[in-house]
Amino acid sequence: MNTRRLISPLGSLLPLFRSSEMATGLALSVVVGLIAGLGAVAFRWMIKGFQWLFFAKCATIFSFLGDYYLVLLPALGGLLFGLLIYFLAREARGEGPPEVMEAVAIRGGRIRPRVAAIKALASSICIGSGGSVGREGPIVQIGSSFGSTIGQWLRLPEDWVKTLVACGAAGAISATFNAPIGGIFFALEVILGRVMIRGLGFVVISSVTAGFIAHIFLGEQPSFIVPEYAMVSYWEILPYIFLGIICALAAVGFIRLFYKCEDMFDAWKIPEYLKPVFGGLIVGLIGLYFFDIFGVGYGGGYGVGGVLVEKGGVDKALAGEIGLGMLLILAFLKMIATSFTLGSGGSGGIFAPSLFIGSMLGGAFGMIAHELFPAIIAPSGAYALVGMGAFFAAAVRGPITAILLLFEMTRDYTLILPLMSAVVISTLVARSFSRESIYTLRLVRRGIDIHRREQADVLSSITVGEAMSRNFPAVSPTTPVAQLIDEIHRTGHHGFPVVDENGHLCGCVTLEDVEAAMSKKNPSLVVNDIATKSPIVAYPDQSIQEALSQFGGGDVGRIPVVSRDDPKKLLGVLRRHDIIRVYVKATGSEPRRTNEDDPW
Repeated sequence: MNTRRLISPLGSLLPLFRSSEMATGLALSVVVGLIAGLGAVAFRWMIKGFQWLFFAKCATIFSFLGDYYLVLLPALGGLLFGLLIYFLAREARGEGPPEVMEAVAIRGGRIRPRVAAIKALASSICIGSGGSVGREGPIVQIGSSFGSTIGQWLRLPEDWVKTLVACGAAGAISATFNAPIGGIFFALEVILGRVMIRGLGFVVISSVTAGFIAHIFLGEQPSFIVPEYAMVSYWEILPYIFLGIICALAAVGFIRLFYKCEDMFDAWKIPEYLKPVFGGLIVGLIGLYFFDIFGVGYGGGYGVGGVLVEKGGVDKALAGEIGLGMLLILAFLKMIATSFTLGSGGSGGIFAPSLFIGSMLGGAFGMIAHELFPAIIAPSGAYALVGMGAFFAAAVRGPITAILLLFEMTRDYTLILPLMSAVVISTLVARSFSRESIYTLRLVRRGIDIHRREQADVLSSITVGEAMSRNFPAVSPTTPVAQLIDEIHRTGHHGFPVVDENGHLCGCVTLEDVEAAMSKKNPSLVVNDIATKSPIVAYPDQSIQEALSQFGGGDVGRIPVVSRDDPKKLLGVLRRHDIIRVYVKATGSEPRRTNEDDPW
């Protein structure tokens, strides 16, 4: 990051940090983490308040309906949040993370400030009224929106705005799950799509700060209380791997069902703000007979008649308290309910539904396996836990996030090997069907190739001055071509800038120019006779992407870099090798070596 670009807009506001990028970044990451943590706590309180309003208060208002009042709750909620989203912030519809990913990919991380408020209100109404969605996706969008708003308010450069967006996402997951490490990797692996080096420390600080805030208000207990499970036999790795395959296939099916349902509602020619009402009626009918599909499915909310529900479906599956048939039914119905809630225009995440579905599938598989091989198979609750991570990883393509989150949410290390095995297998199998996750597929459907934009984004964030080779050898206009040939053989370079006795750039000469001159068989030729006199140049403050775009896709192996103040002053040369080097450093990838690498 360019320190001067960062500090200049902050000079009048934060003079304490005028001379230190590190101190400025530290302060901003703490502020974003603080706000994300408080936002996550407030959001959970809002959800609980709306759960009381809908499930307890409405039980009295609609007492004449008996338990059938449950059917109306998601529809009433749908009418409220449908109007909010339609008239105030369309971005608040849906899961949350795809909208953040889109902002990072095409808008430099800029998110409208109002999105945080509308998303919090719409999602808390949706979840509180029984919508089959999660709270994690919305809080990611809320936290990211806070980070983006701070960056925009301070008029920070684009790369800093993106960093603060990642800080907000990490802080949100950290606070809502009490999982700071999982929050960090969710922001990097899922939201940004890569593990960045720059700004990583600030993301860590933000996640830790948000986690600390959550500890103060929500306590330090893990998200799920899991009985102690362990591997019964090393042979048990095989059924866990098979569970990973099952979860991958189920996740692929869920993604297809999810978007089929959305397409169905999109084709329905009624006002957008009324569609969640009809989606809510379907969810209400399902929830009337299978209450566990309402909301996030973790427990701790209000049930029929306003009774406090201590255990949700996930908690019961982890404890092995649900029968085989009910586990399979709940897994299928949760897919249906979530697809109708979000497909009709609801606001909430697929994080919690993924964990719910995975726990049901894992529990059912474990129950069958334990019945067949009781001596070498752990109880079904162990498989429910592993199934949560495997299904989530396959749905969002976040294997590292899944492994770390499950470990932090349960504080149980005994099943780490089965968890890692199932998560990796499920991710690989899901990718064999499609490289798109449930998040990135939404962007593709909007015409946004997130993978191509990620590559372009790296090159647009690195300046020519950072990548170019300085003190690159140059040749004089009066150098004989025969001597130039010797220089090419000696250095291995395929081209040189041409500089006169005053140090001014006169042009460029390449191996292709030499080969063309040799066909003329004129021994008196000098460099000035064969060089390109007016080469296209780059400036050190340009991005690499901007510099390369000048050539319109032409096969150019080198670009002279000159000063903007003095366009004849040669500062260095930008080569293909330099671009590959900085790209690899920025992305952490390893380039594939070919015989076509230009030694320029």
